Amino acid sequence: MTSMKSIVTSVTVPKLSDPSLFRQEAFINNNWVSKTETFAVEDPATGEQIGTVPDMGIEETRQAIDVAADSFKNWSRTTGKERHDLLKKWYDAIMANQEDLATILTWENGKTLTEARGEIAYGASFYEWFAEEAVRMYGTTIPSPMPGQRYLTIKQPVGPVGIILPFNFPTAMLTRKVGAALAAGCTVVIKPGAEVPYSALALCELAKRVGIPAGVINVITSEKHVADVGKELCTNPAIKKISFTGSTAVGKLLMSQSAGTMKKLSMELGGNAPFIVFDDADLDAAVDGALASKFRGTGQTCVCANRIYVQRGIYNQFAEKLAAKVGQFKVGHGFDPKTTHGPLINSRAVEKVQRHLDDAVQKGAKVIVGGNALGGNFFEPTVVTGMTNDMTIANEETFGPIAGLFAFDTEEEIIQRANNTPFGLAAYFYSRDVGRVWRVSEQLETGMVGANSGIISSCYAPFGGVKESGLGREGSLHGIDDYVHIKYINMGGIQ
Repeated sequence: MTSMKSIVTSVTVPKLSDPSLFRQEAFINNNWVSKTETFAVEDPATGEQIGTVPDMGIEETRQAIDVAADSFKNWSRTTGKERHDLLKKWYDAIMANQEDLATILTWENGKTLTEARGEIAYGASFYEWFAEEAVRMYGTTIPSPMPGQRYLTIKQPVGPVGIILPFNFPTAMLTRKVGAALAAGCTVVIKPGAEVPYSALALCELAKRVGIPAGVINVITSEKHVADVGKELCTNPAIKKISFTGSTAVGKLLMSQSAGTMKKLSMELGGNAPFIVFDDADLDAAVDGALASKFRGTGQTCVCANRIYVQRGIYNQFAEKLAAKVGQFKVGHGFDPKTTHGPLINSRAVEKVQRHLDDAVQKGAKVIVGGNALGGNFFEPTVVTGMTNDMTIANEETFGPIAGLFAFDTEEEIIQRANNTPFGLAAYFYSRDVGRVWRVSEQLETGMVGANSGIISSCYAPFGGVKESGLGREGSLHGIDDYVHIKYINMGGIQ
């Protein structure tokens, strides 16, 4: 077993070119709102305090909802072209401030600055994409069986939207939802992850600068009162839709709380992604795909490979190639240019990774690279062989940097094993047999499949899961559909 090199945690945070992008207040009705009660936000790499933000509760949430509901009256009447122009301006402002936004993101989330720059560009792409969709909310004309009637449909915004976000993509998760909502003509109340509020607030500063009207975008920051904020968003009748990314357990709770007002829902929930390598695969490409899928964001992505299945004839070869590359990773602060992988978000995340690894080793698995907690929130990227179905990793999302390798024998067997989970967000497989590519893609019970591809996310493609991984789709031409109602109009008296 090999171990990573020592980590670097003491680095200087780059100075922002525009310090006014770093805001420590909530954002309601285009105003920066403070509160006596605050909570601290820490750098996950050092544990040092970055700053504070207001710890808001039901009262402030209701205020933001009322503002969003009032602003919806005018925003919903804007033309698609007007919304297009503002979203494009917001996109341009984000890209013009990419380095500062990436710095804020790395500081509060921990991912490397290179990854953070990529997320800013990826996140901005949703505003560019949905700007174009805003002018394409087409209705339909339907042939009428009645000579004196005409049938048609139009699309209208659902209303104010409650958006609840996770920590792992502070910018991209926000823009993917807000871009669609604003393009459709909806207003929003956003609750960012308590660990990462500053990325959301920086985007609000830019939104204000480019002229997005007051009340269209509102951000409530909360830590101690997060359950109350979530419940208010779900039960308040003025909120017409909830969009949530996070765990399945919390998604089910929010869904049940929303039932009383029959809200429209988008839920992007937990995953347990299989990554399958058949013996006819391009082995080097499969290794690179596994690295990209498993270890991006230090394994803290909802679509990262959680169960890596390798056909028995190439199992040892794949394991050796993967371990050799993982052994070259360098763990450290995201601002250190030598770092390839930053910290996990907090100590609870480290504890979960350690629990999953200990369970696997106790049941016979072998660590061939990594395997050590490095202090603080750092954990070595790890490759483990000899995985079996009774191990926790086989059934529970790790959300951390452990690549557990399972052996399999036949295509029929692996389809059954891959689908033997209540989750169905993403799946990946590698094969050069075109018939197998079609068969496996069609049989995997997931919302997204990467066939010979380890990275699947794009603003151009629909993102979402099936089974207990959620409902609805984000991004693509389908992404705006969850933020509109289709209204049918029957015009009589034609003859």
